[in-house]
Amino acid sequence: MSALIEPFVCAYKGHLLAGVDEVGRGPLAGDVVAAAVILDPQQPIVGLADSKKLTEKKRLALADEIRAKALAWCVARANVAEIDRLNILHASMLAMQRAVEGLSLAPEYVLVDGNRIPELKVPCEAVVKGDGRVACISAASILAKVVRDQEMVELDALYPGYGLAVHKGYPTRQHLEAIERLGVTPVHRRSFAPVKAAIRDLFDPE
Repeated sequence: MSALIEPFVCAYKGHLLAGVDEVGRGPLAGDVVAAAVILDPQQPIVGLADSKKLTEKKRLALADEIRAKALAWCVARANVAEIDRLNILHASMLAMQRAVEGLSLAPEYVLVDGNRIPELKVPCEAVVKGDGRVACISAASILAKVVRDQEMVELDALYPGYGLAVHKGYPTRQHLEAIERLGVTPVHRRSFAPVKAAIRDLFDPE
């Protein structure tokens, strides 16, 4: 299926195996984005790996190849309002559920990166560090990261000064200082502690 070896015991023995991963649990801004991918064994993709260990150029090239060769793929999300209402864990599960349900082919089995699984109508299994061990999960991680990174570049143009295109919403010093200086935008997660503190300081300055 790919250059990756899948060295774990999996109950799945059929063909329509979907890998699922999400990107964006840690940032202070933006949606959490998930992807689900069913790879085509007849069209192997060389070079799949954990998206965080690939260069941006390689991720973009692989994302195009995944879209072209996969039997099915879907990118979905949970937005900032849902993250604040549900909490980031439940919002991540919702995004992954939406990604699986959005596939044009119904998978027979689903492998999910991490140690938790969303509520799905098909059998599924969690794989710790699956984005570096399982080809279809790696493909999902690449699609999700490419989509979310591009969205953060677009948000950077809407909300200049925060550096969203650079740090992708993560709580870097640059981002925290920008929040303190410029305030909170509609794309910031108000339930996250640094954002919550900035809002509190705005209405209750010392």
